[in-house]
Amino acid sequence: MTTHRTDPIQLPVSDAIVLAPGVALQGTRRRFVRNEEVFGEGEAADHLYRVVAGVVRTIRFSCDGRRQILAFHFPGDVFGLEAGPRHGYAAEAVTDASVAVVRRSMIETAAARDPLAAQGLLRLVTSHLTQSQEHVLVLGRKGAGERVAAFLLQLADRVRPDIDLPMSRADIADYLALTIETVSRAFTQMERDQAIDLPTSRHVVLRNRGALEQLQAA
Repeated sequence: MTTHRTDPIQLPVSDAIVLAPGVALQGTRRRFVRNEEVFGEGEAADHLYRVVAGVVRTIRFSCDGRRQILAFHFPGDVFGLEAGPRHGYAAEAVTDASVAVVRRSMIETAAARDPLAAQGLLRLVTSHLTQSQEHVLVLGRKGAGERVAAFLLQLADRVRPDIDLPMSRADIADYLALTIETVSRAFTQMERDQAIDLPTSRHVVLRNRGALEQLQAA
């Protein structure tokens, strides 16, 4: 196990998962092209992953073949956490992406030996649980406009008010359990209501955050 407990400045943290200040687990960097699989559903969950650049989506397919996107992961996000020995979902690159890959055994050993590492791992688990709960709350909203508004507000909080969408309308639809046409109509209506501007199909400017917050709370 290669566990570094040292000044983080001396460590290439972009290729590591940092569990706590001064507690980082060195990994290796892998690059994935757009739509390339990072890992598949049912594969051994032997590693944890941290997005260095680009965006990754985690997905699952229903019995009838429908795709559901569980989450979008941005630079700095850790994904691939599993309670069991195998992945219950797959992960794919939304854009060309660089991902730091760290052996799960390294993290488990570090957590067993170091209280700071154990606390860091608990924070990661809690963060994933919170993200899943937020997604459930979005899906629990009745109207398509409410779901799209909640999604845009989440992105604005994580990225910036002027959003360059890395994902397609199809991705957004599969994340919100809507159709592509419904998502497109919601964007168009928000633009008409002057809640957002759409200079291009992938660039969204939040003009009236209050209107989006009111819509998502409807």
